[in-house]
Amino acid sequence: MKRFISTIMLLVLLAVVSGGCSRDNDFILPDNGTTQPDNGNEEGGDNEDDGKDDEENEQPPLNNVYPDTSWAAGELDWVFDMNVLPEIHIEVTQDEWNNLLQEYDRDSNTAAYIHCDVNYKSKGEEYDFEDAGLRLRGNTSRRRPEGNGGEMHQTNNTDWHHCHFMINLRKYQKDDAHELHNVRKLHLKWHKDDRAYCREIYCYDLFRRFGIWTAPYSSYCRLWIHVEGDSEPAYYGVYEQIEAIDDKYVKKRKDLFGDHKHNLWKCTWGADLNYNNIRNADIYFDDDSNANHTYELKTNTENFNTAKEQLIEFSKNVTQRQGQDFHDWIASVCDVRLLLRTYAVNVVVGMWDDYWNNTNNYYIYFNSSDKNNYKFFFIPYDYDNTLGTSHNCGVQSDSGRQDPLNWGDTDRAPLIGKILSYDDYRKIYVEALNELINPANDLFYYEHSISRINGWHSMIRNYVENDTGEDCEIKDRPAGWGNIYEYRILDAGSSMNFFKVKASSIPSK
Repeated sequence: MKRFISTIMLLVLLAVVSGGCSRDNDFILPDNGTTQPDNGNEEGGDNEDDGKDDEENEQPPLNNVYPDTSWAAGELDWVFDMNVLPEIHIEVTQDEWNNLLQEYDRDSNTAAYIHCDVNYKSKGEEYDFEDAGLRLRGNTSRRRPEGNGGEMHQTNNTDWHHCHFMINLRKYQKDDAHELHNVRKLHLKWHKDDRAYCREIYCYDLFRRFGIWTAPYSSYCRLWIHVEGDSEPAYYGVYEQIEAIDDKYVKKRKDLFGDHKHNLWKCTWGADLNYNNIRNADIYFDDDSNANHTYELKTNTENFNTAKEQLIEFSKNVTQRQGQDFHDWIASVCDVRLLLRTYAVNVVVGMWDDYWNNTNNYYIYFNSSDKNNYKFFFIPYDYDNTLGTSHNCGVQSDSGRQDPLNWGDTDRAPLIGKILSYDDYRKIYVEALNELINPANDLFYYEHSISRINGWHSMIRNYVENDTGEDCEIKDRPAGWGNIYEYRILDAGSSMNFFKVKASSIPSK
């Protein structure tokens, strides 16, 4: 196969839009005048760039777009390229599709796969994968892809619905021909609750720009599903394709993790890493069932009991160690700088549905199975409820203005808040926050962020209308169920521009 290396992102163009798809005078995309650089002085605005003097910026600007990702070249960088829009065509028999519908009706949390064929097109290359696996994904967001329940496929009269999918190219055929540039699984995620079609994409891209190599890769794609017997395939529109966090994810980063054969945990709501709670928590391993567990071991499952003991011992140390003992211990089992820089990104994007505030949505990896001798890694995950999609949850009522040093309840979820109680560790975190909002860096600063998102919109805008009839417009709005509907991300002149509001909450170094 011909390999491509994508190590830097093209300079994105500012979109010139004057109308869009508006039906109701809603703000769709800003006009030219709202996104032009102003050299740090917004005309008529609050001059909020980052609120810090230039001489205080001890970290040099990041002149490169992405830090070194040579370990991913030709593989992840080829598949998850933010400058292209791949096409994914899924072919499935009517019997298999009906099996998927029946499995959903039997159990909406079904993890059952069906057989399908997949055609993948990108950068002038085309790949066909016969007999791949397809299943539904999502927790509270899992949906039936057709109809409302009970009925089977309605040929050429189909009520299609957006939903999340997983493609496993090697589910049934265990050979290298069933991998796409060494990628075997793709999470296909619709832009649920994100009318701006960019929130999670933006967050994972920001992690990469900031050198957080633990974050999964993601990018845009277009999706078609053709059920046998239909005259035309159903166009599902613009989706997000995301790298699966599994044993393959760990193996690709084995030199960075130090080892790839040990304990990867998926952590969902209630996973507070608090020893007072974890002893009675739902801890189990991935047994290919439909069950969801608070802590679920995804790799090395044959050694589950040992892995469980290690997890509980880790939480005991997190909870019970104090003073210099905790300070030194956490440094011995963790790259504290990487962890705090990861969490700085987590906080600036307004991720309230996370570990610290809501004990949810993350993975962890231990690079050894030894109970006391290991390195611990925090892996960020699930970033659609960000960039102004705020919610009354945990200690928070406003993700834009929430104090980054008090992001959650440390008594409940002790890890991050406890680390930040030490001056030297807190300094790492605060410097990372300031580095992210620094106008000299192509990171979180509002002008750079708006320009980047406009560039992506110029690539996808003509393709969002789809056969489900859902989410057919790009709009600068947070989720309707959020508690602050006034947040905007593309209107630089708005007093509720999320990037500017969040930057104003960042403490000085």
